[in-house]
Amino acid sequence: MTFELLQAYLRLFEKDKKLNVWHQALLNAILHLACLQKQKKVIRVSRRRLMAFSHISTLPTYHKYFKELQDMGYIAYRPSYHPGYKSEIELLISPKISIKKV
Repeated sequence: MTFELLQAYLRLFEKDKKLNVWHQALLNAILHLACLQKQKKVIRVSRRRLMAFSHISTLPTYHKYFKELQDMGYIAYRPSYHPGYKSEIELLISPKISIKKV
């Protein structure tokens, strides 16, 4: 994920008034993993890492806001039931990027 794409996602999230601090924390954790994995759309995740990166410490809070992000159309979640494979999150939104040439 490029810096410009990351900025575009953050600007997009900033404009949505339905997103609260918990949604933002989870989205930031997902984008952080995308940057670490050098991915743009499909990110391999584990609940443990998402909770750690987002600083969400309780399962009910995590599940509530993770489900809401799915319901709002921000992410699609594909669970892996195999212990050796991580689950995947797909970013369903595509921000518009305007790159200014200097």
